[in-house]
Formats: sequence, C-alpha cells, structure tokens
Amino acid sequence: MNGADYLLGADALARHGPRLALVCGPERITYAELAARVRRAAGALAELGVEPGDRVMLLMRDTPDLAAAWLGCLWHGAVAIALNSLLDEEDYRFVRSDSGARLAIIEDVHAARLPQLFQALAREQRIAIAGQAPGGLPSWDEKIRRAAPALAPFATDPQDAAFWLYSSGTTGRPKGIIHTHKDVLPAGQILRETIALAAGDKVITTSRLFFAYGLENGLLGPLSIGAASVLCADWSDIEQVCALVAEHRPTGFFSVPSFYRRLLALGERALAPFRPVRYFFAAGERLPESVVAQWRSAVGGEILSVYGMSETFCVAIVTPLGTSTGKQTGKPLAGVQTKLVALEGHAAQSGEPGVLWLRHPALALGYANRKEQTREQFLDGWFCTKDVFVRDSDGFYVHQGRSDELVKVSGQWVRPSELEEAVLGENAISEAVCVPLVDSDGFERLALFLATDGDPQQAIDAAARACEEKLPRHKRPKWIRTVDTLPRTATGKVQRFKLREILQREFGRKE
Repeated sequence: MNGADYLLGADALARHGPRLALVCGPERITYAELAARVRRAAGALAELGVEPGDRVMLLMRDTPDLAAAWLGCLWHGAVAIALNSLLDEEDYRFVRSDSGARLAIIEDVHAARLPQLFQALAREQRIAIAGQAPGGLPSWDEKIRRAAPALAPFATDPQDAAFWLYSSGTTGRPKGIIHTHKDVLPAGQILRETIALAAGDKVITTSRLFFAYGLENGLLGPLSIGAASVLCADWSDIEQVCALVAEHRPTGFFSVPSFYRRLLALGERALAPFRPVRYFFAAGERLPESVVAQWRSAVGGEILSVYGMSETFCVAIVTPLGTSTGKQTGKPLAGVQTKLVALEGHAAQSGEPGVLWLRHPALALGYANRKEQTREQFLDGWFCTKDVFVRDSDGFYVHQGRSDELVKVSGQWVRPSELEEAVLGENAISEAVCVPLVDSDGFERLALFLATDGDPQQAIDAAARACEEKLPRHKRPKWIRTVDTLPRTATGKVQRFKLREILQREFGRKE
C-alpha cells in the first residue's frame, strides 16, 4: 500500500482525473496534472540518488511544487519531511542531523538566508534548489523537467515510514514524529463524515502544509475525496485570505482561533466574503466562547473546534455540527478510542479531569531517536497526549489544559485557561495567558499576562475586576502584567517559559 498511489493512482484518477486539485495564484492543477508532476518528482529523486527509505527534507513555500515533491517522495518510497520556514538555522542543522536526510530540496527564497546550512549541504552534495539554482548546484526544476517519470509507485508496506512531522513545542528541540503510509488513509475524515464535503468542493486552510492540521485538511484530505485546495504560497496575510475567500467561495475554511480574532477586528463589512462559506474550523489553541459568539453574529456561521496533534496527524476530536459554543471541544471521531486517567492515577469519572489517552488509526510509530520518550507516551497502541480533559454526561470532551501546566492552589487543582476565559470578554484585552509561578514563600501562584492594543492600566483593571467577579479567591492571579506581544514559537504556540522569565527578572531586580 502506497499513500501517494492511494491519492493519485489509477483508481483515484479514474474518479477525479479531470477535476481541479490545487489552486495557487494563477495556477490551476487537475488531479491528472498533479499525478504527472508527482511521477516526475519521483523520477527526479531517483536521479539524485535517493533510495526508498531515505529521508528528504523539503523547505519550500506552499505551492503545487511542494505538493508534488512531498507526494513524489511517497511514490518513490522515500520519506518526506516538510519543514517550517520560520525555524532558525540552528534548528535546521539539528533536523538535518536528527533525520539523517539524504537530500534537502530548498527553494531559492529560503536558501539565501541559510548560508551555513546551504554550504554544508552543497559540500556533501545533498541539496537541490527549487527556483533559481546557483551555478554548479542541482536544479530541482530542471531535474523534474528532464526526469523519466516513475510510472509505478514503490511497493511499500502500510507500516513503512512515509513522512515525518517535526513538532515545535514551547521548549527544547523539535521532535521527529514518524508516520507511515497507512496514516494517509484516515486523512480528511472530518471532511467526509462531519461536513460531507463533496468532489468538486473547495477548501482554504490558513495553516501551512508542514503542520499536521494544514497537511491533512489543506492537501491530503481534499485529495482523498476529489475536492480542490486553494493554496496560499506564503504565510497567510489577513487581507490576502479575505481576497481568496471572496474569489473562490470555498465550502470549508480552516484556521486557528487567533486568526479568527484578527478577522473579527476588521469589522462586519470586511467579513462579507465569509458569509457564503458553509463550514468553519479552528484548531491549534483554545477556541474562546467570545470568538464563537462574535463570529456567529458577524458571519452567521458556527466555528467547529478541532483537536488533534502531530502524533495522530489526523483530527481526533471535533465539535458536532450545531453544537458549537466554545465551551466544549467536541466528541471523538469514529474509530478513535479514548480514555481519561485522573491525575491521581485512577480512571476518571464523568466530570472529573483526566489525562487523555488515544488509540487513533493514524497514530505515529513514535519519536525518532527518542526511545525513552516513545516508551513513555506510546504504550500498547495507546498514546498519552498529556492534555487534560473533562468528559461530561453527554459525552462531550472539554479541554482543561496541559497536565504539566495545572497547578494546585490552596489544595485545589486550577487550570490556567480558567483565568484566560474569565478576562477575554473584556474590550481592553485582545489576548490573555496564565502561567504558574512559585512565589517567595515557595507556594505555587498564578500570573496573568495580557496583550492589549489600548491602555495597559485599563486592561489590568479590567482583568482584575473580571477575575474578582467570576472566580473564587484561590483561582485569582497574584500578578497581572501587560506585554506588547506574546512570545511565540515559529508555529505560533505561546512560549510560557518566557513569560515566567519576565516576572523572574522583575523579582530579581527588586531583590
């Protein structure tokens, strides 16, 4: 079973060959045309010395060229590793070493800003340049033009590695997460089962294709059902996304809560192009109730919350249609098994917080070169997410935060998101993040950081007032501070440790 053959082989082309597969700027690529590109990409990989099982790093913009190179790796039996274009050079060097990649295909716009990596790969003859290739280096574009297409896909086993996803946590080096060819099969489950997307429909995804969320719902999922994906080559600009939605009128729109918040700031008139869109999804961070309500008021549609992770690649939990309020994350998809383990170790009861363990059809093999962490989190077919949920009497799962972020105050567990939810409805506050911190007496306390476009003191006063009105005393923050911008990783996750350091430096000065 070969994942690329499943999406673009003879059976798939018999169903969808003439249909539109990808749109990117002026390019309109049919399924048949994409399949031809994929076969030529596989042939080019063979000419460059890549063998089945070899890893291939892909540092390219979100274009049909990236899609063809990524799928070409699978067709050839190689392992695709699409990389975040916002990592620093040190992280790229780490990924190169960690993955043992045989080849790196780097687009010219990225090669220029990575001189040390570029030179090292060139010396070792492990690089091909997409776009304008400097003299003496292999041109990926030229290789594809001249390559003999690989007409037959490599006969891979369903459990053979097909692609790695490099996670980007809030601390530490990226982790390589190993996925297999069988993991391609569940891609697009929410498109098929939650919203019944049809062949010929279009989707727009603001998340990049190196993300699990973007890869599933912006490429592999649509391809699995004959739908078309509208790609934005560069990082999504809010005005550009609005223009794409107005031009292409997608059936489904996939983004993250912070992007919806930015869209809402444009005002209802600017959101007119979104009103014909039938389905909206949000993932990657908590979806606030206020955003759900404001979007419904401004656009008329509901935003469905999505929960998944790089380790499952595909979505695990989604809000059923007609139930979205922002208060609940959703229910597991068909084929996904769940169990909640209370922080004290017993099976969590209804309404009791517990760490979520998952069995998922697309569960990864484990972490590359991290045997201990793989043994800790991958156990007998189950995966420990380290996310805490509550399951209510109706079977809905409600995300409570990370197990390593919960804090016990006055003998009671507190989730930081409770404080964030309490203040986010205030006009003066655009974003809020709560982090635990040990005070001078050695007790765990809570600090609340606010991002605001207005007066900082007004935001602090509003947050203090909201916490006093909505939260019991032990859940109120001991410290409230404002920041110009919240520190984030290259993938947009808030770096909470950097917020702790702000207060630690402040306390150090006072001492």
